[in-house]
Amino acid sequence: METLFKIARITVVLVLSGMLVGCNDPKEISSFNPNHWEDHYAGPEVSGLLKDSLQNGKTYLSIYSHIYSFTLEKSQNLTAMVSLRNVSDTDTIYISKADYYNTKGELIRSYFEKPIQLKPVETVEIVIDETDEHGGSGANFIFKWTTKPTTPEPIFEAVMTSLRGSQGLSFTTQGRRIE
Repeated sequence: METLFKIARITVVLVLSGMLVGCNDPKEISSFNPNHWEDHYAGPEVSGLLKDSLQNGKTYLSIYSHIYSFTLEKSQNLTAMVSLRNVSDTDTIYISKADYYNTKGELIRSYFEKPIQLKPVETVEIVIDETDEHGGSGANFIFKWTTKPTTPEPIFEAVMTSLRGSQGLSFTTQGRRIE
């Protein structure tokens, strides 16, 4: 009888411990709150430059929040790392828009409120968490950017990854200039 009470007490302690460990506050999806744009905001003096002496462009980039596995009913969530790259080793470039759209073409979010600048050969990233399923299988970005006429256009790339146990999946996409 005493052994049964010991087993019951141990079981209760283990169950309560498991409940305490499992009751963490829900983790905020970091792709909703990018916090590093303030360091890259272009100063007010750039506003005049953006209209006058520089060339503008627009780039489309496809990404995947998930991909289908075997059927339409079974899918695998992915983490997407989107890189915004200044390939010039001499000139700063400006990105005025980074808008994220879902499969239906609906705007999910805009990543910054005013133009950012990327110094020569600087890269910034946007990470879409694996748990952020808003984009779907046909998610995409539209970027608007500005450079000097002699500066190479920026590169926009995405790496999608997923790890499950000992298996990994990764692939890339590259942006395409549309304007």
